[in-house]
Amino acid sequence: MSVSHDDLRIERVDTVIIDVPLRRPHKFARVTMDAQPVLLALVHTRAGVVGVGEGVVPGGPWWGGESVESMKVTIDTYVAPLLIGRRVDDIEAIWRDVSDRVNANLYAKTAVEVALHDAWARSLGVPVHTLLGGLARTSIDVTWALGAEPEEVVVDEALAKLHDGEHSSFKLKMGAVEPEEDTRRVCAIAEKLAGSAGVRVDLNARWDLNTSLTYLPRLAAAGVELIEQPVPGEQVEALAEINARLPIPVMADESLRTPVDALRLVRLRAADVWSMKTTKVGGLRRSRDIVAIAAAADIPCHGGTSIETGIGTAASLHLACAAPGLTWGSELFGPLLFAEEILQTPLRYAGGQLHLPEGPGLGVDLDFNAVAALRRTHLIRGE
Repeated sequence: MSVSHDDLRIERVDTVIIDVPLRRPHKFARVTMDAQPVLLALVHTRAGVVGVGEGVVPGGPWWGGESVESMKVTIDTYVAPLLIGRRVDDIEAIWRDVSDRVNANLYAKTAVEVALHDAWARSLGVPVHTLLGGLARTSIDVTWALGAEPEEVVVDEALAKLHDGEHSSFKLKMGAVEPEEDTRRVCAIAEKLAGSAGVRVDLNARWDLNTSLTYLPRLAAAGVELIEQPVPGEQVEALAEINARLPIPVMADESLRTPVDALRLVRLRAADVWSMKTTKVGGLRRSRDIVAIAAAADIPCHGGTSIETGIGTAASLHLACAAPGLTWGSELFGPLLFAEEILQTPLRYAGGQLHLPEGPGLGVDLDFNAVAALRRTHLIRGE
């Protein structure tokens, strides 16, 4: 397909904040949310093509230091002016110039970077995964994340998912209560699901080294198959010690945001699995680079989530299907947790997997009526 340079030029960049209600409250180690704030970035080309990207953090700035409010200000004030008149296929040069103007802010950068890929691919009439090197797979296993609720609530939800054939592995949130109580709760859940489902846990970086070495072996003995990020992200040496001493894999999440982080994790052999969240590293190209580093070190990657809508989930799915090293499944369940759909055609989940949509760009299209109904009219929620 022939596309002129002028057709690819960026005419404007819009940002919209929406608040999407959840089907049930989702409890993390530090916060509980009943709606997910989402920042949508829309890149318009002179030819009339619109690319969409999503910036989202799980439950606010506690996780990554950004919020949808900060993303909107950053993009509108500092990033968008650098894009006007540039071509959507000039992604690496745009990244360089944006990074010279804006340090860190990887979630905001992801929203724009994904929108650029979507607009570029739509302009060419090809799917985004083509721009990433083509397909390694067309679907990926999906682990269902359970909140930090009481044992009976979590078990009932997991058994219902198993009965309906929707999911066969589950991730439990920890860190919201005292370690002894938390460990007892998760051990009881793991034992009740033993033989029926895989059980993983995520500490959201809430414990220290000594607490981890005291309680995590009990989780392993109870049948938990993987431990995600027990200690704060900067404590990579502690993560490495835990990884060396546990008989089950440790997964890095908060410790992995840049290619430099990836090299440090390799050097220390700090984690046996890496959580690859497109949102947290700045977009699709940096995600691809980090997965390649992991593959060179024989470390499998897992498709992580920040609980994105169908836009962000589709972006992560294109990455997961194009990156050969992303072999540890995913938890790209975000759209299933939302009570409102913002896509014209929802992503397809079947047989415990998420399946890649067909079509140009991300392969999904916004339902602008749904976006309008969920759009926040003030910068701060509830203002």
